[in-house]
Amino acid sequence: MEFHLEKCQLRELRETDAEAIVQHANNRKIWRNLRDRFPHPYSLTDAHQWIEITASEIPQTTFAIVVNGEVSGGIGLIVGDDVYFRTAEIGYWLGEEHWGKGIIPEVVNAVAEYGFEQLKLLRIWAQVFAWNPASMRVLEKCGFINEGILRQAIFKDGTAIDAVRYALIR
Repeated sequence: MEFHLEKCQLRELRETDAEAIVQHANNRKIWRNLRDRFPHPYSLTDAHQWIEITASEIPQTTFAIVVNGEVSGGIGLIVGDDVYFRTAEIGYWLGEEHWGKGIIPEVVNAVAEYGFEQLKLLRIWAQVFAWNPASMRVLEKCGFINEGILRQAIFKDGTAIDAVRYALIR
């Protein structure tokens, strides 16, 4: 599945993307705002493992963000289970050289629409580290509502910080 957007494309990850992923993902500023399963430093082995994991997704929920013909980030949905099967968490990252260009709002909107229309989700949520106001602005720009703060919910980079919960309802 591919999405051709104004500023970028979204598509599945491919083995040939590994080096570009490492080039953009191996950045402490990116790692600092993501869960620890996103490694730092980010190696070629990490990229190949991630590509392999996403290749088996049915339905597809992880997309490469392609800017100017090169994979420069990623976005995905983690669909809930049990009574949460109609909800999903959204997560994303983008290479630093592309920050502030309106790419992430565009891909968040596209993936949210995909989640609601194709996956029949009712709710998409995100949890943002309190020290990341840029990501909060992205979500607000995309219509997500701040549902509250989970105090001291995250321990990252040696620091306990709040998590800010956002959600978008179909």
